[in-house]
Amino acid sequence: MKILLVDDEALARERLRALVDEIGGHEVVGEAGDGEEALARVANLEPDVVLLDIRMPGMDGLEAARHLAALAQPPAVVFCTAFDDHALKAFESSAVGYLLKPVRRERLEQALLRAGRPTRAQLAAIGTGEAEHGAVGPRTHLSATLHGNLHLVPVSEVRYLRAEHKYVTVRHPGGELIVEDSLTALEREFGERFVRVHRNALVAREHVRALDRDGLGRYLVRLDGIDDRVEVSRRLAGQVRRILRA
Repeated sequence: MKILLVDDEALARERLRALVDEIGGHEVVGEAGDGEEALARVANLEPDVVLLDIRMPGMDGLEAARHLAALAQPPAVVFCTAFDDHALKAFESSAVGYLLKPVRRERLEQALLRAGRPTRAQLAAIGTGEAEHGAVGPRTHLSATLHGNLHLVPVSEVRYLRAEHKYVTVRHPGGELIVEDSLTALEREFGERFVRVHRNALVAREHVRALDRDGLGRYLVRLDGIDDRVEVSRRLAGQVRRILRA
């Protein structure tokens, strides 16, 4: 099997590489030091298995795995974790492969034999369990696949989220992304970063610039970096005014 090693500590990657070499029959095709780099390496190297650290700066392992799960043919994932016994229950209950640090050769060999592709539901369950222990936070990026390629948009660049039919449009200065998350789930995940301005729309609080009214008396919010304006319901217009006064 082709294996990608992902850990922000070079010594940890070196140890994993040595263990894989000892086991034999597998090839380490690359390394990455964080979640974003891991996603790029997966696209280029197409590994069969990713040995994925969880606590990393920037995009952590759980978020990277959620993005990988959106691929048409995602690699198998084995999480490497130093979490305590309480937090590990989230992994055990979701039947997802994990290795407890420091990783032992015997456990790694078994994990590689059993390595499987976690589903989005399993990853969501782990994320919920870890959030209860303060181990994870909201995602740093939103993602979608287009023509087989994974596209990422930093949440900090998102101007608004609008529900349309079964999907949500993510608008940013560079264009749009269509994601499968529900608007309610996104509102819950990102908390105060976005404010609801309509039953079908959330806008990025830090990018609100003005509240206008058109010839029909409708309220429209202007956001920096894009030309579109987002309709605001009369009931929620006060929230936008409060943001502008802050």
